[in-house]
Parts: sequence; structure tokens; C-alpha cells
Amino acid sequence: MTIITDEHLDLETPTGPMRTHIVRPAAPGKYPGIVFFSEIFQVTGPIRRTAAQLAGHGYIVAMPEVYHEYETAGTALAYDQAGSDRGNYLKTAKPVAAYDADARAVLDHLSSRPDCTGKLGAMGICMGGHLAFRAAMNPQVAGTVCFYATDIHTGTLGEGKHDDSLARAADIQGELFMAWGRQDPHVPTSGRMTLLARLNELNTRLNWHEVNGAHAFLRDEGPRYDPAHAHALMSLVYDFFHRRLAQGDLLNP
Repeated sequence: MTIITDEHLDLETPTGPMRTHIVRPAAPGKYPGIVFFSEIFQVTGPIRRTAAQLAGHGYIVAMPEVYHEYETAGTALAYDQAGSDRGNYLKTAKPVAAYDADARAVLDHLSSRPDCTGKLGAMGICMGGHLAFRAAMNPQVAGTVCFYATDIHTGTLGEGKHDDSLARAADIQGELFMAWGRQDPHVPTSGRMTLLARLNELNTRLNWHEVNGAHAFLRDEGPRYDPAHAHALMSLVYDFFHRRLAQGDLLNP
């Protein structure tokens, strides 16, 4: 692991300024960039700690506040019923086009940074996994990690609950890493198999991991945390991003 720095900035988007938190190695040099999408609770302690782990392995990690149009900059929702209710409400209040524009703004920022190599990846957890899946539709995203991505199989992200993620999966040119908990009620076996069948139909470059874990097994706070699964899968994530962003594009065009 590497010593890291922490900062934030406000990126311009079509729907207003978006507070974006950035962690990166403190040592000078150029590093690949990763846009990291949070759960419905925005940039919480567990999200920051996961981002810090990524940054410590040699990446610039940018965490946008996904509800910047609706919440004051710097707001993180609590892991309680009120926070869950608010996050779930906003998840389907915000238009899908606005989520996509947010992703584009972060990717453009990362690629323009003088300390970025230009190699870009995406990662997300829960709703953020779905947002990362959509970010992967941008052709310069070489590798994308999605942890228990919600609502892809139902097509219910965003205003109107009618997204086109399954249809647009054909736009994904990079490689996917998708991780699931088999005991996750939000994405049952039938939902996972619907998505897997679609990605197989498209011959997507895919890594598919299922563990016996609950929803939010990666979150290092609360009763569903499974440290053994979290450690094992994050080790695979580091290997994946190193292959795809640090050297993989030279070896696997």
C-alpha cells in the first residue's frame, strides 16, 4: 500500500456542480484513473475506505456525489431507515441521462489530469454498480468492477423506472468484473442469470464471481459485512485493474 492524499472539487455537469472526492497516491507521478460510484448513501465512511484501498494500489480514484442535484455538497446519508428511504427515493427521481452525464464529467476530468496516465476504469457498489456498468459504455473505459449491481435485470434505474442498460450492454467494449452475493434479495438468481445470459449473448469480456454472502457484504460497517469475502474479492479487483489499466491494454488490445 502507498501513502495517499485526499481532496475534493466541484465538477460542472448539465445539472449543476457535482462535488467529487478524490484520493490518489501521494508520490509524484502518473497513475490510471478510476471513477468510483457509491451506494445510494453517497460518499460514506465505508466508500471512502474502499477508495483509499484502491488509491493505495496506485490509482487516482474519483468519487462523485450521485445526488448532487438534490443534496447539499458533502452530504452522506446515514445507514438507517431514513437514509435508505431518501436514497431509494432519489434513485428513481433522477433521470438516467443525468447519471450518464455525471459519469462523463468524471471521466473527462480524470483523462485531463496531468497526473493521470489516460487509462480509465470504473467501479461501483449497489446502485453504484449499475452506474459503473453504464459508465463502461464509454469506449475509453478499459475495465469495470460492479459489486452486486442493482436494477440492471429489472431495468428500473432512474426517473420513470425504465432504463436501457440491458439493451445498451452491447456498447461495453472493455472488460467487466461482476461480483454478487447469492443471498442478496435485491438481485435474485433469476436476475443474475438474466444479466449473465445477455452478456454471454454479446460475448462480453467478463469475470463473474458469486459468493455465499448478503447484500452489502463488502461494506465494512453493519451486520452484513463479510470480511473474508471482501478481502478475497478485493484482491481479485486489484489484480483486475492492474491488468486492465496498468499494463493490460498493451497485452490485451
